Amino acid sequence: MRLLLVGTPDGRARLRAELDESSFAIAGEFATLAEARASAVEADAILLADPKGPRRIYKEDDREAGESLGVVIEPLTAREVQVLELLAEGLPNKSIAARLGISDQTVKFHVASIAGKLGAANRTDAVRRAVRRGLITL
Repeated sequence: MRLLLVGTPDGRARLRAELDESSFAIAGEFATLAEARASAVEADAILLADPKGPRRIYKEDDREAGESLGVVIEPLTAREVQVLELLAEGLPNKSIAARLGISDQTVKFHVASIAGKLGAANRTDAVRRAVRRGLITL
C-alpha cells in the first residue's frame, strides 16, 4: 500500500520509523492534508502524524461526498497477513488453523478482523482488496 505522510517534520519522521519494517511504501510527504490532496502523487491512503495520539490512515477512495477526511483503517497484524496469504491459497479455516498451529475459531476471528479492516464483504473480496493494495502477492 502506497501512503502519503502528512504532518510536522518530527511527526513524519516518527511515522517513517514506524513504517520502516512494514509492507507500506511512502509515496510522498506533505505539511498539510490540503497539500497532499492537491498533489499529483498517486497513493492508496494518507497517514496523518497526530501528535496527540496514535496514527490514523484515511483511505481516499472510501471517502464519501462531503466528508473532509475519510474512513479510518487499521494496518493488518503479522498474524493476519499470514492468515490472508493462506486464504489467498484457497484454504479453508481448518487447514489454515492446522498450518499455523491455532484453533479454527481463532482463524475465524482473524478472517473477520481482516475483512473488517479491509472493508471486505467476504473472504474472496478480502484477498482481492489485499492484492490490489499490495499487502500480499499471488
